[in-house]
Amino acid sequence: MITVTGLDEIRALAGKDLGHSEWLEITQDRVDTFADATDDHQWIHTDAEKAKDGPFGGTIAHGYLTLSLVIPLFNDLLAIRGMKMSINYGLEKVRFPSPVKVGARIRLAAAVAEVTDVAGDGVQMVCDFTVEIEGAAKPACVARPIYRHYA
Repeated sequence: MITVTGLDEIRALAGKDLGHSEWLEITQDRVDTFADATDDHQWIHTDAEKAKDGPFGGTIAHGYLTLSLVIPLFNDLLAIRGMKMSINYGLEKVRFPSPVKVGARIRLAAAVAEVTDVAGDGVQMVCDFTVEIEGAAKPACVARPIYRHYA
């Protein structure tokens, strides 16, 4: 894990590869809990018996579940200290090239694409995220999140 303190150290991350997180197994319990939280109970996510005969040969994680997991996975890679406030400012782009089957393991590959100053004594950090599936040729998710940090 990389730990930075203050705006200058965040600025120095521009162009830096942050590496890979640890692997995280996607369980049916996690998928079901997400389905309950979002009211998305589509059978490809929650009905293991029906999903066996479906297009993926079993249940798969919701795309937005996969996207939400970048939060804890990113926290494995980077810790930012000394800020008054850090916020998720949004996403420039998100794609889900490949489904994540229940039982698969995922990890996050991350890099800091750019860091620019913003008003209010802060910086905007744009990252490149790829959620990889162990043993798969295509990633589960490719995203470009934007964070703002204020000193």
